[in-house]
Amino acid sequence: MAITTVLFDLDGTLLPMDQDIFIKDYFSRIAAKMAGQGYDPKQLVDTIWHGTVAMIKNTSDRSNEAVFWELAVSVYGEKILSDKRYFDEFYETEFDKIKAVCGCNSAANEAVHKIKEQGKRIALATNPIFPARATEWRIGWAGLDINDFELVTTYENINRSKPNPEYYLEIAERLDVKPEECLMVGNDVGDDMVAEKTGMKVFLLTDCLINRKDEDISKYPQGSFKELLDYIETL
Repeated sequence: MAITTVLFDLDGTLLPMDQDIFIKDYFSRIAAKMAGQGYDPKQLVDTIWHGTVAMIKNTSDRSNEAVFWELAVSVYGEKILSDKRYFDEFYETEFDKIKAVCGCNSAANEAVHKIKEQGKRIALATNPIFPARATEWRIGWAGLDINDFELVTTYENINRSKPNPEYYLEIAERLDVKPEECLMVGNDVGDDMVAEKTGMKVFLLTDCLINRKDEDISKYPQGSFKELLDYIETL
């Protein structure tokens, strides 16, 4: 079946980064912001981690956002909901500073637009564990615009996460395409290549490769954005 739709991961794929450095800077900044509101930094970071795990395990009909804040309330009580405005303020005014620890690859922008010029549909399949505002910032850091994508997954608009294959099926359903019409492009073997289980084709972008379980990756089409474009031509 011909490929009509290309799904892109964001962090480490369209947006070059060392994920460990990114996470360290992110946690440092959000903990500092919320310390001013009386939140112990270590407890807050632990809560965000546990909330992230809850979103990754989410199989309910509730959004990842709802699952995250339910976990936060179990730790802090209803008070944290009244303080949510401070978190929103962080994502609006502070999150953009994390750009300093990320890179920018012009080949990513070129690849997205060349694929669109070929008449293919483009979606951003970034793990939906961040609010939309944080995702918009990261898209911009990559030299792209949210309007470059037909669909962008965020924690507000979906109730599955990577590496659950149902996450990819949900994207295909929303785009009204068969999984077999889709190509998933990502840098994380565990999170992104699992899309293959749904019938999607996959391409492993190796510029910022993540292979936590040291899997044999020779079975996947792989390489840089140049190799990605060459691979799409073969399809």
